[in-house]
Amino acid sequence: MTSSGLSHVTFIVRDLDRMERILTEVLGAVRVYDSGDRTFSLSAERFFLVGDGATSTWIAIMQGDGGLPRSYNHVAFQVERGDLPALRAKVAELGLDIRPPRSRVDGEGDSIYFHDDDGHLFELHAGSLRERLAVYQPTLAD
Repeated sequence: MTSSGLSHVTFIVRDLDRMERILTEVLGAVRVYDSGDRTFSLSAERFFLVGDGATSTWIAIMQGDGGLPRSYNHVAFQVERGDLPALRAKVAELGLDIRPPRSRVDGEGDSIYFHDDDGHLFELHAGSLRERLAVYQPTLAD
């Protein structure tokens, strides 16, 4: 038996409203659930969908301590290359900590990395696995 893919990603955050702004304003997420005063899980939670239809990703946020140590562990979201300048401006407008870009090999795609208030690292990536593999793998002619 194997997994059929990603089910959801959960972020523990101190401020649900702040994280909702990040998800909706930067990623274009749509809130589909808010537990309000009811708690079915460990704490108050909200669910969002990022993307369209069958390719959408379920993001859950839960009220909690947050405050992770910063590392390169991250979640990357696919974006269009032409949208990167506007997305960078939106991330800056929200006062989020934008990391300097890592060095890149030509053709592997462009990214914006930023931390939220709880230490989660997000990547907005313009590029695909297929494009990256084409750059990383030597051609048969080599």
